[in-house]
Amino acid sequence: MIIGDIADSVARQVEAVGDTVTGAFFEPVIRLGVTGLARAGKTVFITSLVANLLDRARMPGLLAQSEGRIVSAYLQPQPDDTVPRFDYEPHLSALTGADPHWPESTRAISELRLSLKVRPRGLLSGIQGPRVVHLDIVDYPGEWLLDLGLLDRSFAEWSEEMLARLRGREEAAGFLAVMADHAGQEEWDEPQAQALARAYTEYLQAARAAGYSDLTPGRFLLPGEMAGSPALTFAPMTPEDKAPRKGLWREMERRFEAYKSQVAKPFFRDHFARIDRQVVLVDALGAIHKGPRAVEDLRQTMADILGAFRPGRNSFLSRILIGQRVEKILFAATKADHLHHAQHGALTGIMQALVRDAVDRAQFAGAETQALALASLRATVEETLTHQGRPLDCVRGTLLEADGTRGRKAAMYPGELPEDPARLLNPARQGQQAWLDGEYDLMSFAPALLRLKPGEGPPHIRLDRAAQFLIGDRL
Repeated sequence: MIIGDIADSVARQVEAVGDTVTGAFFEPVIRLGVTGLARAGKTVFITSLVANLLDRARMPGLLAQSEGRIVSAYLQPQPDDTVPRFDYEPHLSALTGADPHWPESTRAISELRLSLKVRPRGLLSGIQGPRVVHLDIVDYPGEWLLDLGLLDRSFAEWSEEMLARLRGREEAAGFLAVMADHAGQEEWDEPQAQALARAYTEYLQAARAAGYSDLTPGRFLLPGEMAGSPALTFAPMTPEDKAPRKGLWREMERRFEAYKSQVAKPFFRDHFARIDRQVVLVDALGAIHKGPRAVEDLRQTMADILGAFRPGRNSFLSRILIGQRVEKILFAATKADHLHHAQHGALTGIMQALVRDAVDRAQFAGAETQALALASLRATVEETLTHQGRPLDCVRGTLLEADGTRGRKAAMYPGELPEDPARLLNPARQGQQAWLDGEYDLMSFAPALLRLKPGEGPPHIRLDRAAQFLIGDRL
């Protein structure tokens, strides 16, 4: 352990002790991390959760609310001055305005503080007055968690692993051709390095569109202000036994190490290490719609993400997470409003099976976990139609066109999810190209036009149960 790591470790321990003392004697703070892979609905989840905690008429599953103990809730400035504020008000306006539309997706880390004034329960209710509990919500892209797996890998190991996956995917053909052209180069210039990185980034974008989830490095798809920097200008290359010291392979290796030390490590050190409750949002329906290969890739990716919640696995995290552990992890299959409620149990079962390996490891590490199906904002209504003489349980909503505009109203029957998740996971593990016993359709719906009564937050499915699991014990 180098001197800088020792200093970091001591500072984290002092900070953890300070937070514990503050929480015990003054105003408790719950730091809730919200993450998920692309299109999982992080922004909508946070916006609807905050709106429904401010106006709680639709939150009966949150016991502190059903027991009448939440006196008030209000937004405050977040404590981290260097982290952008989550744009709650513009996002809420987008979802609930006269022309409702989905807000912009998560592209970087952001934070929001919601404070709740809560009366104690039981014997303390007659002695103590209400206390304030702060909920600090930290929003960050799930792709960033996948970078944890890079910290213990060399460039050669990462390259070998990624190339093994890429060679079976048609989306990677362009990048593999560019990489082959640059293999073994003893001399190179910056445009060549940029062309290699650009080809790899184009592969990542195509792979994401095809439903794949194992997209590392995570910042390549969300570079922000670092776009074009050397730390984000590298790509996997075929390992070379005796790579020239000033050759392209060595330069890619140097930039890979720079990415680990200057991009990945600061995120885990400065933000992730302070989270004590976590939501992992999963677009399981989207993966099922894409086919068996996307489902298997999602299963493996979820296990990789859970590596971030097991600090014993990684020496870097072990040093900075001394005395700190994520206490609860919720795995939520989003877009449950795309299914009739009769299929929600099957979706929950599939979600549990998808993360079974990851959940077992998290429970072994002491974290409490739960899986459920939810819709942060309900965009459909249920409807039963007759087709070829038999009833079909459908959902109806306003279609979302490819250009983002609102289309016509339509009913959808997505297909019947199996009660036994193995009917999906087994073909996925076996590498089948398509489902053999059914097709699973998926439409994109625009947000419904809402007419909210005073005290009501946006309509949802099981958001109150999610809140009870995540923060109910601290209220």
